[in-house]
Amino acid sequence: MADTVEMQDIRGLDIDKAVKGFALVEYTFKNDCTVSSMSGDAVRWYSETAADLTATAPSVVANISPLSGFPTLEVSWTRNTSYVKKFAAEGFLSMEDIKSADIDVLARTLLRLTRAVTKQVDATIYNVLTENDTPTNINTVATNAPWNTSGYTSVNAVEDILDAKKSIQDYNYDTSNCVLYLTPLGYKSLLTWLIDGKGSSIPQFSSDRVKDGTMLELLGVKIKVSPNVTADKAVMFIPQKACTWKSFQDITSRVIEEPGIGSKIRVWELGIPILTDPRAVCLITNIDA
Repeated sequence: MADTVEMQDIRGLDIDKAVKGFALVEYTFKNDCTVSSMSGDAVRWYSETAADLTATAPSVVANISPLSGFPTLEVSWTRNTSYVKKFAAEGFLSMEDIKSADIDVLARTLLRLTRAVTKQVDATIYNVLTENDTPTNINTVATNAPWNTSGYTSVNAVEDILDAKKSIQDYNYDTSNCVLYLTPLGYKSLLTWLIDGKGSSIPQFSSDRVKDGTMLELLGVKIKVSPNVTADKAVMFIPQKACTWKSFQDITSRVIEEPGIGSKIRVWELGIPILTDPRAVCLITNIDA
């Protein structure tokens, strides 16, 4: 039997489509990851030595003398195993609220549940990118001075950004499309320093804000803002290179009706972020005074 517009299957499809569309707008870190699927509850992956291969003295790669043997170079990998995480939330609405409330309680509940799930997914990606703000494998630099230092004494945000970019370039990565994530305060401090501290003209703001979260571009770096960035820190990385999101199940929603009582709304996603290229990341510290 075909479903009519009021029947649950069609409503469920519309709701799930709305949730997926909203998630695409809200995701920031995930949009800058390579996304691939996985079928098991764990994934085994390998991180490769980032530095270029060099011969151990006295061997050399260049200027090999005639009849000499070739120097042996060895690539090394570290094996890692990551396990799927579930991100989920639910809410319950009474039949009366759904039918008679002045606001669209179903749509608002879906939006808030989806936001709760996507926020935790993005927070997890940030934690993996920054190694929980305690770097051991990723690059890290400290600012010359906090960007909101009174009087801007010693502040040089341009140099700080270039230092972070250089730390990635030192490992021979192409940094032409780097992205820099700031806290809302860090973003305010950067703009204020550019305009008031340096007397610069107002920067060119991105017209792609809705599409990919970019607020502006500076020094060839896309500047984005996320509340998931830890206070006093910023993170720069190469999108679609540094981190991979392994998706076990894409964000999904369901409405479970209890006739005569109401409806339960569930939103969930399963996956895990993997830091495949730690040297394609740089954590910047000492952003805020």
